Amino acid sequence: MTFTAIDFETATGYSHSACAVGIITVEDGIITEEFHTLIQPPENEYWYRNIMVHGIKPADTLRIPTFDTLFPEIQKRLFGKKIVAHNEAFDRGVLAKTMKYYGLYYDELEIADKWECTVKIYRAKGYKPANLRACCDRNNIQLNHHEALSDARACAKLYLLHDGQVKMRV
Repeated sequence: MTFTAIDFETATGYSHSACAVGIITVEDGIITEEFHTLIQPPENEYWYRNIMVHGIKPADTLRIPTFDTLFPEIQKRLFGKKIVAHNEAFDRGVLAKTMKYYGLYYDELEIADKWECTVKIYRAKGYKPANLRACCDRNNIQLNHHEALSDARACAKLYLLHDGQVKMRV
């Protein structure tokens, strides 16, 4: 099982305001790479309620590059891959809208229009609730919720578990 799990955090209620991303690369059922970076959102603007969720503040990203500068590192981890996210519509929307904001073209990533979604998978298994915290608690997966790398890692582990894969390294 080879795929890439991703999680974004946003600075505001706008989808193009990515302020952090975590990306986990899985090859043949084994986690082989973890990538995390903060991202300076447009105008380095944050909404208080978003800060309360993830704890990232304007001072944390003041000297961090914007998405367009960081995009080559993100692109090389996503290009042509099977992508998995816990709430794929949210994370896919953040990626697509942030790319559009910076004049980048989503189609050039050569990834699916819809990704694999662990929240949908676990809902179909009967999990209520099927949010990331509940799924991780039920499956004894460590989680520092709303930290992008931890969320992406947890998503990758959930995706591996749903298919009966249990080999994990990192």
